[in-house]
Amino acid sequence: MAVRWLCSLFGKPFDGGKRMDHGGPQQQQQHPMEQQQPYNLQHPAMMRLYEVQKEVASLGPQVCTFSGLQNDRDYKRLERELTRLLLDVDQVDTEGKPELQGARKRAAQEVEGLLRYLEENATHPSRVAIEDLSNEARRLVEERVVAPQRAGGVAEINDELVDALQQLVLRLTQVKTEGRVPLRKARYRALTRLCAVQDVLEGRTQQQTLSLPLSGDTHEAVHCINQVMVKVSVARGQLVALLMGLSGRDSCAHLSRILTEMQVELDALDVSGNAAIRNYRKQVVEEINGLLKHLDLEGEGDDTRRYDLAQNNSIREIEAVRAHVSHLREGILRHCAVGDLSFRPKAELQSLLIHLDQVDTAKNPCIREARRRAVVEVQAVITFLDLREALAHRQPGANEHPSHRAVWMVLGSLSDLQAQVLGFDGKRVDKSYMMLEELLTKQLLALDAVDPQGDETTKVARKQAVKFAQNILNYLDMKTDEWEY
Repeated sequence: MAVRWLCSLFGKPFDGGKRMDHGGPQQQQQHPMEQQQPYNLQHPAMMRLYEVQKEVASLGPQVCTFSGLQNDRDYKRLERELTRLLLDVDQVDTEGKPELQGARKRAAQEVEGLLRYLEENATHPSRVAIEDLSNEARRLVEERVVAPQRAGGVAEINDELVDALQQLVLRLTQVKTEGRVPLRKARYRALTRLCAVQDVLEGRTQQQTLSLPLSGDTHEAVHCINQVMVKVSVARGQLVALLMGLSGRDSCAHLSRILTEMQVELDALDVSGNAAIRNYRKQVVEEINGLLKHLDLEGEGDDTRRYDLAQNNSIREIEAVRAHVSHLREGILRHCAVGDLSFRPKAELQSLLIHLDQVDTAKNPCIREARRRAVVEVQAVITFLDLREALAHRQPGANEHPSHRAVWMVLGSLSDLQAQVLGFDGKRVDKSYMMLEELLTKQLLALDAVDPQGDETTKVARKQAVKFAQNILNYLDMKTDEWEY
């Protein structure tokens, strides 16, 4: 059908709305009109169905990439146009001829499938979760930033607010999209706006630490720069409101013009070669540039290369590192299974950590999270090698404290369990997962039962062993949380 390949171009093969796979494009099927004999194309019914198919082909890409909700204007427009096409198809007179009836049925299925796909994505639980998190962020920003400024006061930008926004960003990155383009777009757009707000507010936090503005007595130009600084502060609040959808009257274009006028005003100032004032003006200009760069988010998310992170070069780098780590991990576990500790690619693993540290995340929270998870994978293998080596070279003295010996016994058990965790490739519902989780918990309880009896060495060893066990549990949890970028 004409619409099948349209949807496949946007990341989701289309099957009349009955099935949405995660695989590649399906084999293209013949257009309903092409399945008829040439003389039938001149039939009024076939000509009308052909016109409907052309309209469906035009609406298909819009439906397949629509990322809004049911109350959005574009949703209502698409629903209205598809419903009209469905009525048009229903009114086609087939004269009781089987070939015309078949063509009409196939056309109706195409339109009905698009209607279902449109509704499924707009009402999908993940889409609802994205909207709920966005609304939570709006309420927070409205209460802490926008409302105080509109009341003539000054918004208090502190680390608590920035941290709260960061938590919302992390929760957004954890929303599952099932590979659906509309859901990926919705999540990406929500993330880019929230990260922009976070960046603007963090910039304001840094500005508050500067010893600015300068005194007007220093130079006559300082008074003008100070006035611009006040305008910049107001513009910052307007930008945050725009990004969070809290501004009904302002627009990005209008704010862009205001900020550009401020730049022109600053450029026209004569600072008479005063280095301190030049530096002050430069800082204000940088403030304005920092706000301007966030005003191009209107079309953010429309470019497939942006929201489809599988095509992102940084993600490809991270995935290449993960594949290398997986290869090294398998080799290590294979050698350890036969008691061979000679295979220790620790230097290679350390170089992978350095490589990951150099990956450009472009402040994208999904890429940052992907990199963090890759780092955890590398560190898990390194700590496994370190503990194995420590256990192999351990030579307890005759006077070793019994409690200290008990901690090392638990560490030996944890090393064996960590080998199983490193090799685990299942889900949380698997019995093997639940068994590993239970055994690791038992080791934590065993450590809790160790009485140091005042021995400081045992206290430190037990504390480190507890942290080690918790890290293994966290790693097992991370491997099975089905996170996606």
